Amino acid sequence: MSHLILLFPLFLAPALAEEGSQKSSQNLCSNEVSHKRQKRDWIWNQMHIKEEIDTPLPHHVGKITSSVRNSNAKYIIEGEYANTIFKVEETSGDVYAFERLDREKKAEYELTALIIDRTNNRSLERPSKFIIKVYDINDNAPVFVQKVFNGSVPEMSAVGTSVTKVTAVDADDPTVSGHATVTYEVTTGGEYFTIDDSG
Repeated sequence: MSHLILLFPLFLAPALAEEGSQKSSQNLCSNEVSHKRQKRDWIWNQMHIKEEIDTPLPHHVGKITSSVRNSNAKYIIEGEYANTIFKVEETSGDVYAFERLDREKKAEYELTALIIDRTNNRSLERPSKFIIKVYDINDNAPVFVQKVFNGSVPEMSAVGTSVTKVTAVDADDPTVSGHATVTYEVTTGGEYFTIDDSG
């Protein structure tokens, strides 16, 4: 019986060693697979900048960041006004505007972010498009769509009879509360005529 007890651990030990080596090889394989399948991505939030900023140029717009880890990595931008109005700091990915922007001229810009190896100019990740939106400030006064509006009304018409309709437009962003709201007022002849908010 004592021989069996001594032999049993001898048989068990190689079996455990073999099982352990299988587990470690499985772990190695799974680590290799997960390493090979590691996904790299661009990381940033929506970029935006207010129009007509009166602080000194350049103005910081945002930051493009890649999960690529490479000491030779260099950020580049391409697209609308890249490297003229917009420039990127090649090591940090910070994007700057070098001109004051006017939303009424252009509300958004589409650019492409690239990250390359500066030693051979090879891409380290697929390019990615992004948009810089220009936020509106309420900097436009309403303008009438024509210089003169003519109207007429028969004499002795009832109070409240429509005489004419006037229209003014505001170039500011209508999606921002109050920025493009137009109201009307009669400045002369108010004792005879009134005007509502529809003109």
